[in-house]
Amino acid sequence: MSTRIARRRLVALVAGLGLLAALLTGCGAARPGTAVPDGDEAAAYVSAKFAETLKGLASEFTGNEPRKSKLDKYLRIDDKWIDSTITAVQVGRPPTRLSKNHSNKNSDEYLDVFHPAGSPVEYLLLGPAYASLAPTPWVSTPYTGAHLSECYWAGYQDVCKMLTAVSRSVDQGHAAKQAKSFPDGSVELTAEVPLRIFLEERVVVIPENLVDRLTEEMRSEPIATTVSLDPEGGLRQIAMTAEIAGPARFEVRMTYQVLDPPTEADLPKVPAEDQVTVLPDEAAVRDFYDRMGELQEGG
Repeated sequence: MSTRIARRRLVALVAGLGLLAALLTGCGAARPGTAVPDGDEAAAYVSAKFAETLKGLASEFTGNEPRKSKLDKYLRIDDKWIDSTITAVQVGRPPTRLSKNHSNKNSDEYLDVFHPAGSPVEYLLLGPAYASLAPTPWVSTPYTGAHLSECYWAGYQDVCKMLTAVSRSVDQGHAAKQAKSFPDGSVELTAEVPLRIFLEERVVVIPENLVDRLTEEMRSEPIATTVSLDPEGGLRQIAMTAEIAGPARFEVRMTYQVLDPPTEADLPKVPAEDQVTVLPDEAAVRDFYDRMGELQEGG
């Protein structure tokens, strides 16, 4: 399973943050160092804490605040796997955005997506593995994300899907496990997300022939999930890990981390015209990604 650059965004992601906001509310936050109750009270507290937190995190992915993050993503089914790192940068008001999707299996396989604030196009920097797709290092495509949720952006797609999977699991009443409040005011929440929900939310886009190897029994197994918050309640990290054995072998390790705020120095310059191949319309863009898919399938 080669690294798949998720550029055909799912419409469902547009509603992702709306799902977070629809969860239960009404619980108070634990004070720094507060002990979490035991037994049934603990289950109720943790579920309420998750609901409160996930609702609040909806605001993490809106607005124009400078943001930088890194997502390490590893997933294996039997002998097929992906291993990639996505770095995302947002700077300015309105924001200029950059996402860098780099394979850890093949250093030549990467795609950087750059949208200058207010530009009608976004620019794609092709790694050597994709050099045959265009005669120039960059291609440009019409920018179509102006009126869509922030989860449309490649830099937020994966974490939005991770949080949506946690939200669904908590909403069904069986995911929340533990909440820890630390003396500095930071909080760590742990949960179990069924593999079934992970697959349904397409947290990682997996070819159907590989998904079909995962039995119903395997799909009921949990993915351990940790959500870490800073003292102000902002997202610091979310991690998902699991190894599930059955007729097939499934393994996932995903960690999304919020990094120190970026500056304009983290962004590239707008490429010169002679360095850019223009993809003027939807048909040209579709053909480009079809050809990219063929390269990935053959990789």
